Amino acid sequence: MKSLQKILFSTLILFGVSVFGQVRLPKLISDGMILQRDAKIKIWGWASPNESISITFVNKKYQIKANNTGEWELNLSNLKPGGPFLMTIKASNTIEINEIYIGDVWLCSGQSNMAMTVGEVSKSYQEDIANSENKLIRTFLVPREVDFIAPRTDLSGGSWMQANPKNQWQFSAAAYFFAKELQAKLKIPIGLVNASLGSTYAECWMSEKVLKPFPDRYKEIQQAKNPEYIMGIANKEKEEEKNWDALLQKTDEGVASKKNWISNATKTNDWVEAKVAGYWNTNSLVKIHGAVWYKKEIEISKSIVLQESILELGNIVGIDSTYVNGKLIGNGLGGNKPRKYVLPANSWNEGLNTITVRICNKRGNGGFAPGLNYAIISKNEKIDLSGIWKSKLGAKLDQLPELINIKLIPSGLYNAMIEPIKKFKFKGAIWYQGEANVRRPVEYGKILPALINNWRSLFNDPKLPFLFVQLPNFMVTQDLPSESNWALLRESQLKTLAIPYTGMATTIDIGTWNDIHPHQKKEVGTRLAIAAQKVAYNNSKTVFSGPLYKSMQIEKDKIILSFSTIGSAMQFKGQGTHTNFAIAGEDKKFVWADAKIENGKITVWSAAIPNPIAVRYAWADNPEGEKLYNTEGLPASPFRTDSW
Repeated sequence: MKSLQKILFSTLILFGVSVFGQVRLPKLISDGMILQRDAKIKIWGWASPNESISITFVNKKYQIKANNTGEWELNLSNLKPGGPFLMTIKASNTIEINEIYIGDVWLCSGQSNMAMTVGEVSKSYQEDIANSENKLIRTFLVPREVDFIAPRTDLSGGSWMQANPKNQWQFSAAAYFFAKELQAKLKIPIGLVNASLGSTYAECWMSEKVLKPFPDRYKEIQQAKNPEYIMGIANKEKEEEKNWDALLQKTDEGVASKKNWISNATKTNDWVEAKVAGYWNTNSLVKIHGAVWYKKEIEISKSIVLQESILELGNIVGIDSTYVNGKLIGNGLGGNKPRKYVLPANSWNEGLNTITVRICNKRGNGGFAPGLNYAIISKNEKIDLSGIWKSKLGAKLDQLPELINIKLIPSGLYNAMIEPIKKFKFKGAIWYQGEANVRRPVEYGKILPALINNWRSLFNDPKLPFLFVQLPNFMVTQDLPSESNWALLRESQLKTLAIPYTGMATTIDIGTWNDIHPHQKKEVGTRLAIAAQKVAYNNSKTVFSGPLYKSMQIEKDKIILSFSTIGSAMQFKGQGTHTNFAIAGEDKKFVWADAKIENGKITVWSAAIPNPIAVRYAWADNPEGEKLYNTEGLPASPFRTDSW
């Protein structure tokens, strides 16, 4: 009975019922918040039905009254930048909200590249982190939850935090550098409301009503409304995981209860050589799922022994257990994620040491991601661990079915993370997402505009600035021009610029071929801030974008391309065997082309195509070679002149 009462109480609080008749505020309206300047804003909450409420803020006193369901709102307008201010709310109880600032507030959303924190990219930005103390930059992390029954009226938690070295793990890296650039230029407080979650589809952040024209997504929403459906998925997957783990522990030859390959005494005469880094499908372990063990002996100097060190193992695809001289020093929980294990002084032996890594993989292709850092790092030394290791298969099991991530069902995140903040006023939104939708790249051309319109309607702001990041370069490069879903999705993003009050940060030059989470988030944030100058702040003098394709003209064996938003001038930068321009004739077969900048236009040709009809630029997952920029250093968006 007590459990039922507790659930009922929590439900009443979550859905805005004032249980004891006292004034209550939404989680966003709290200490340290930043309110939007120069706009009509709301302060809102709940109280007893028809209760009188007194609010004092910025030397003014307001008298309002809750309605007959206990809801109340105070409308404010044209607040000027500044702070800190105190807000006092009095009714049957008194609430004080401290350290309120007034400035610009941005909603930051998307998947993992928006969720990625400053702390996760700290190695690249040590100086920025050390100098990050700034009470005028603040963030609010929206709790990452779903609701499939109905939109919520409030968040379950969250608090405002200011920028400083201690809070680096709370700030989205892309959003922080966006805010830092804006705050330095505008000299006003900048707030960031971070509603993001890794691996999510755009549809997760959209309402049920808006997704009705997309039958497959709409069907998922209806299924998820049945709690038994959700519980059935969870229970089935939990049971499959439990049985798989038990079977692995029973059959893995290397576990301690059997041959104990953790030990340094393990004989590796019958182990095979394996290249680290490398995936299982690149050697004899093709289509293997289960457990694979790796060992490497390494000489360690006395100086490393006597100080703290880091064992960096790039990205491991799978669940790892990592040992040094038979002692467990860390576990990774799976995914294609970085592994950096900090070892205190005296963790190593002077002389010969053994590193043992057990990788368990239930789905897909396991192993060590190539092209990353595999090393022991101390203050003064670095030992490279890439190259030949010894490995042995511990157990081979059947692959488990792909997990159904409940949080990826459409509208769930919207209901729990976006709808509850609809009364909060934003200057605009920044969006970094698309990787999850890359299997349906053309449809994304309808999904993203629908999301933008959905949010503008929700926030009652038809001109809400919406800035988004175009997908960066990623995956293995191709020697010849080829088709690409990543290129198609970038095209869908590019076409979204036709919607008024939108801007795009092109990042085709700052991706990483083997990491879907590139660390160059400062460049991302800076480019978003540049786009904001034009879209949100109406700075007509700002060159806010790299060259954007406008039109083409065929002249005999050449195609002349015209561009908008050129900036001061266009230029090619980078190295490679080609300029990323490809050209085709009526057979629709593209070949690499020559390209030359002439009088603010680009001439493209190839001796192999005497009668060209189409050109593509940087049309690939990961376009390699020279790239087109303006003099201001902003890259051109990939494009094509055809629609084949």
